[in-house]
Amino acid sequence: MSRILIADDDRELCALLADYLRREGFEVEAVHDGAAALARLYDAQRRPDLLILDVMMPGRDGLETLRELRLQQRLPIIMLSARGEPVDRVIGLELGADDYLSKPCLPRELLARVRAQLRRQMQPPAEDLTVGALHLCPAERRAELAGHELRLTGAEFALLLTLAQHAGEVVDKSRLTRLALGRELERFDRSIDVHVSRLRRKLAEAGGAAPTIEAVRGVGYLMIAPKR
Repeated sequence: MSRILIADDDRELCALLADYLRREGFEVEAVHDGAAALARLYDAQRRPDLLILDVMMPGRDGLETLRELRLQQRLPIIMLSARGEPVDRVIGLELGADDYLSKPCLPRELLARVRAQLRRQMQPPAEDLTVGALHLCPAERRAELAGHELRLTGAEFALLLTLAQHAGEVVDKSRLTRLALGRELERFDRSIDVHVSRLRRKLAEAGGAAPTIEAVRGVGYLMIAPKR
């Protein structure tokens, strides 16, 4: 049974979502501020498999909590926000959220996102793969560049693996969204663009002979191995 933690100061919404998810077979716990969420995530006995995190909370808000979590934690994180502006979605994804939903959302839509994230975690691992100085180990969800580990979220790793498996080929955004986020591409959805931006930055910061990720306007992305 997968364990889900909901961090949201709207207690009525927490109760509604928790009840719905429990009926779908999940173990669910709710907390109402960032500090409590962090305490659960650092408790080995109560650590969840997925976090649903609200942006607007008293004290340490969702974005601050997300920023701290991503220093050490890699579990899937779905952000919720009543602020549906595109810039808020981009900020959440830039800080390391795997997916993002605007409030109000239908419980069944959230359920689909939860299942997609957990399904991605449980997929049978592919074989190890090397592109230039980049080495990917799907069984351990580990990526190394020139021997140095890259700290990636689950969505970033899935995206990098998909591009590496098709190095030299253009992969369209619809396929990348299905494989990396486990859902269909939505209209005006820039999630893949934000994840690619983060990947490029992490590859550049790691140094070494990193493959490049090129945008193909109106289509998708292409990984190019460095020339020897």
